[in-house]
Amino acid sequence: MRLKTILPIVALLLTIVFFTNCKDDTDEDNSLRPIVTSTSPLDNEEGVERNATLTATFSMAMDASTINANTFTLKQGTTSIPGTVEYAGETATFTPEGTLGALTDYTATISTDAKSVSGKTLGSSHIWDFSTGGTQEIVNTVTLGTAGNYVILAKSAINNNPTSAITGDIGLSPAATSYIAGFSLAEVPGYATSDQVTGYVYAADMADPTPINLTTAVENMITAYNDAAGRTLPDFIELASGSIGGLTLSPGLYKWTNTVSVSSDITIYGNSTDVWIFQIAEDLTTSSATNVVLSGGALSQNIFWQVAGQVTFGTTSHFEGIILSKTGITLQTGASLSGRALAQTAVVLDGNVVTQP
Repeated sequence: MRLKTILPIVALLLTIVFFTNCKDDTDEDNSLRPIVTSTSPLDNEEGVERNATLTATFSMAMDASTINANTFTLKQGTTSIPGTVEYAGETATFTPEGTLGALTDYTATISTDAKSVSGKTLGSSHIWDFSTGGTQEIVNTVTLGTAGNYVILAKSAINNNPTSAITGDIGLSPAATSYIAGFSLAEVPGYATSDQVTGYVYAADMADPTPINLTTAVENMITAYNDAAGRTLPDFIELASGSIGGLTLSPGLYKWTNTVSVSSDITIYGNSTDVWIFQIAEDLTTSSATNVVLSGGALSQNIFWQVAGQVTFGTTSHFEGIILSKTGITLQTGASLSGRALAQTAVVLDGNVVTQP
């Protein structure tokens, strides 16, 4: 075969070998590149809670130094959302600095600057979208009606282990005066007084018009409870799985299907017109010496804790807000409350300070 004929064939073979090797190298390189295998929220997920923490799980271990606020970002339109980025166990997390907007679209991105421990980058940026739930409307206050005339209102009993200091009126109905214990009451027609109460004490068996006033107040208390429990479109769902100690709580509607516990101080932050409603399907408990702290002008009269189960405030703890309990409220030794204790069964006191807002 002539040389002129052989050379084109050799050239063709060399070209085929070259491109075959290039393809193999590329395939091998891509197989070693990390990818994002799952995210939370999911792509195009709707109704995401406004306190959501974003996560992205990778197919292999990543170089933690490359997982940061530059490579894991969140935007609302063209506006960057500030947050804290962490990486552990092949999963990156992005925690927004504040709560996300209601009914708002967001875009999260993992850029190609994120690298595996072997130095391989993502083949392309991983981008996913989601939208939040909640409502853009301002949360309306819960109307207490005449239940708001009382700092403590109960149906079955009010038991006090002296000495407490109560500022505001106390009411009990349909139970009688004998079910108010520990106040050393001085009775006069229609009400009673106590050295431990700056205000008056009322019970269902006292002279008119006290019985009908109390009946109306209790009905209003139940209406207020049902109003708070019936609010829809929560902004925050199952926040911290109910363990809310250490958190700062912005205005809005919160919902839990379990018990809520406060193991360390919490802050309720907002202005004087903001409203908070906490829907709790089971119990509400606070640990000893914990505090609810108001900040930014927030007022206890605008904070409503709707609790289907028992409410228990630990010894020397301090709490803020209107307690609407379907069952009982217990303040352990030295606990204090700035707000109202409105219970559909009993209120138990033990050397407490309770002050109406």
